[in-house]
Amino acid sequence: MKFFLALFAILAIAGEMRSSGVSKPLVIAHRGARSLAPENTLAAARTAKRLGADGWEFDVRMSKDGELILMHDETLSRTTNASELFPNQAPWSVAEFTLAEIKTLDAGSWFVESDPYGTIASGDVPAPEAESFRGERVPTLREALALSRELGLWVNIELKSRPSFVLAPSTKLLVEKTVELVRAMGMTSKVLISSFDPAAVQYVNAVAPEIPAALLVSSLPPDPLGYLRALGAEALNPRYDLVTEGLLNILSQAGFKVFIWTVNELEDLRKFAVDPRIAGIITDWPQRLLALLGRAK
Repeated sequence: MKFFLALFAILAIAGEMRSSGVSKPLVIAHRGARSLAPENTLAAARTAKRLGADGWEFDVRMSKDGELILMHDETLSRTTNASELFPNQAPWSVAEFTLAEIKTLDAGSWFVESDPYGTIASGDVPAPEAESFRGERVPTLREALALSRELGLWVNIELKSRPSFVLAPSTKLLVEKTVELVRAMGMTSKVLISSFDPAAVQYVNAVAPEIPAALLVSSLPPDPLGYLRALGAEALNPRYDLVTEGLLNILSQAGFKVFIWTVNELEDLRKFAVDPRIAGIITDWPQRLLALLGRAK
């Protein structure tokens, strides 16, 4: 019954939006379509594409031997079987594992076993599809960009580094390696590089002004507009509950784009999807937003 009520709500909202002729934001699948596939994997990107998303957001960290991989957490324990394969290497920090070691890990079975969004139990992810996620590997940034290019997906690369006003050597290297790869793969026009670390954002602008950079925030600076200008950012990525009329007006009038995260509830999706000042919506449930926009496949 709840499923049908939700479906009726989506269809009704979609009808209103089609009749209003509103501008449509980019539908950005958070860590891939993570409600339907294991996050930060190529399977999640393929699922996002199958649904009809415009792009996906993923997190990038550096391994012990300086390779760039997709991983949200500082440790490998939540989304891989690192604790089983390497029981003596707790707490399984990404920075303490080589790429070769990381490539031995299963980054899909945890999703099947925990069903974090209940989508396997609900049947939204059929059992055979869920089983196919077992053995999914942690992708490199190169692999993620190559697939994104192949599928025609826009990409929001989040660089994971601790916020600082001083550029740390590890962050400097992370930015340089990411920029080098984006350029080498011809993806500069299809990528937004974002970070909670203002030093990283500023450095992206300094070394690669042709690649758009965005500041991620979970709290607003006193002068958002001045702050973005000082960093050389082209966009702000605020948590959705920070977004106000005043903020949107100030940023849009100054020519800054706004990409909001992580919007999952229907009423929030409806509110933000009709606002032409919002360039993109990052969501765990791209299928909901696509249905609201009348773009569900």
